[in-house]
Amino acid sequence: MAYNYGIIGAGRQGIAAAYDLIKHGNPDKVYLFDFDENNLEKSRDIITNLTSYRNLIPVKINLEEPAGLLDFMFDLDGVLSAAPYKYNYELTKLAIETRTHFVDLGGNTAVSQKQLELDTHAIASDITVIPDCGMDPGLNISLIQYILESFTDVTCIKSYGAGLTQFPKPPWNFELTFNINGLTNEYNGEALFIRHGELVKVKALTEDEIIEFPDSLGDLDAAVTTGGLSTLPYELEGKIDTLENKTLRYPGHWCVFRAFSDLGLFNENEVQIDNRKIVPRDVFHHLLEEKITNYDIRDIGILRIFAKGIRNGEKIKLDLELIDYYDEDINFTAMQRLTGWHASIMLLFAVQGNTASGAMPVHKAVAGKKVLDEIRKRGIKVSEYYEVL
Repeated sequence: MAYNYGIIGAGRQGIAAAYDLIKHGNPDKVYLFDFDENNLEKSRDIITNLTSYRNLIPVKINLEEPAGLLDFMFDLDGVLSAAPYKYNYELTKLAIETRTHFVDLGGNTAVSQKQLELDTHAIASDITVIPDCGMDPGLNISLIQYILESFTDVTCIKSYGAGLTQFPKPPWNFELTFNINGLTNEYNGEALFIRHGELVKVKALTEDEIIEFPDSLGDLDAAVTTGGLSTLPYELEGKIDTLENKTLRYPGHWCVFRAFSDLGLFNENEVQIDNRKIVPRDVFHHLLEEKITNYDIRDIGILRIFAKGIRNGEKIKLDLELIDYYDEDINFTAMQRLTGWHASIMLLFAVQGNTASGAMPVHKAVAGKKVLDEIRKRGIKVSEYYEVL
């Protein structure tokens, strides 16, 4: 059976998702929606050259008026939103109205919670809604779910993720592999963890620790960032002793960005300077983005999860490791592959009738083992190292 898909957002992640749906989703038509006509044409050329698929349809839209998508969505089996998270709640309501399966790349746990509250409406429309797909949150949560499925009892899970340049250059030693709004959103506010079985809030950019990697990477510096576990802590409260998530960077990164945060540069509220009102975060983005943007980036995507628990009657420690590199054959970054492909995989499960109806988080939508199998089918290596304690 052939399906019609829609991708909202023709950036890097949207391109990767469209590529994967064409390769694995038996498409009839694929619509690519974006506000920038030049970006649409460029993205269509990239996808067509990679896949020789000729039924990719670019459509200019304005997400400030999402009702413009209605006529298209009635023709679609599934929609993947790679748009900024602020649009996803309204897009979810459109998906329910048009009975279209819907997944997104998330980016804000509060928005995802609002989407999950539409569960009964999604059930009534007989569709699946899965917010917060992607890499971290997203794939990391599927891998955590795989661990929960594999153990009789799990006491501790600590997850670490990163999107890094292969060739760090001072003073930043960092290059953007996704939208800068997502970066400052993760670096601001509080993360929700589980410690001693209870939910706790932990301030972003704190609790540094060194995580050892092979010589090719060296030691990386981990710190707390927000949103990486999505709504999972609420589900596991009282069921697990420890659940944490941190982001990995090259040494020195966190000191610099803590200074930016302490100056108030992540603040989204207007401040008065002489006779002008400005938003500090807007100024920060304007000045920083060009400094850390490389349009020919060669990156590394990392997920590392440490778990302890009981398996087959034995106390076991598991080190689950994914290290993925820029793909020279198709010119996709690791971040594109890990983010866009996790979302496309989740959409394929929904469209092909392999999920329940309703609005549900990643870990409830699809078994972790099934997601891991699909990731491995796409040539991404995930290693598992077990040790009896």
